[in-house]
Amino acid sequence: MRLCSIASGSSGNCIYVGSENTHLLIDTGISKKRIDEGLKALEVKGEELEGILITHEHSDHIQGLGVFSRKYKIPIYATPGTIRGIQSYNGLGKMPEGLWRPVQTDQSFLLGDIEVEPFAISHDANEPSGYRLNCGEKSIAVATDLGEYDDYTVSRLQDLDAILLEANHDIHMLEVGSYPYYLKKRVMGAKGHLSNELSGRLLCDILHDGLKHVVLGHLSKENNYPRLAYETVKLEVTLGDNDYQGEDLDMIVAKRDKMSDILTV
Repeated sequence: MRLCSIASGSSGNCIYVGSENTHLLIDTGISKKRIDEGLKALEVKGEELEGILITHEHSDHIQGLGVFSRKYKIPIYATPGTIRGIQSYNGLGKMPEGLWRPVQTDQSFLLGDIEVEPFAISHDANEPSGYRLNCGEKSIAVATDLGEYDDYTVSRLQDLDAILLEANHDIHMLEVGSYPYYLKKRVMGAKGHLSNELSGRLLCDILHDGLKHVVLGHLSKENNYPRLAYETVKLEVTLGDNDYQGEDLDMIVAKRDKMSDILTV
């Protein structure tokens, strides 16, 4: 399996996960042109995609969905609540019949040779979800836009080979930054976003020897820096109640305007 962030950040998200035979996108929050460029670098054509998995209906996750899915007639998989939210989005445009494929959290389904497991997340959207993808004995998960996590979240992220995990903001930068109070409260709230510290603590709960790749994603442009996210998560792992040190991690930070390395498990 391969994992690659085509774009990840508060301004737009698009993640590729695929096997030799099956190619999927998780979210399309950037332009069709940028998605096509990312797929070209991956040597994948748009018409070869098996499906688009949408986590929730916020514009930084669906901005390019209408144009891209219409062009290649790619099925769109999302929870019923997310589909309703997408359909009310002004920038969607008229969609062909038959592209919507409702899914339920905690009910897995197959796309090609990849088993998709949607799981519920805590975010201020209609019915948001993260995704775990399994192919053979390998598993990759994408978990962003979590205001908080609990034992349920941890259980869905066990025994992974790779993960793209949110490290959205530095708490101090957010507290003293220019955001209005209501927005600061939203971001830090139970239905907001994971801070660098919470990202590191969640990572401590799912670390095991088989977790080969960690990608930190969905960084805030205003309230974080890639180096700060990287060092903070490493420090949380080192200080955490686990057998690992931050230096042990094969970890990178996804950029909002550039593709990440292509990670293979």
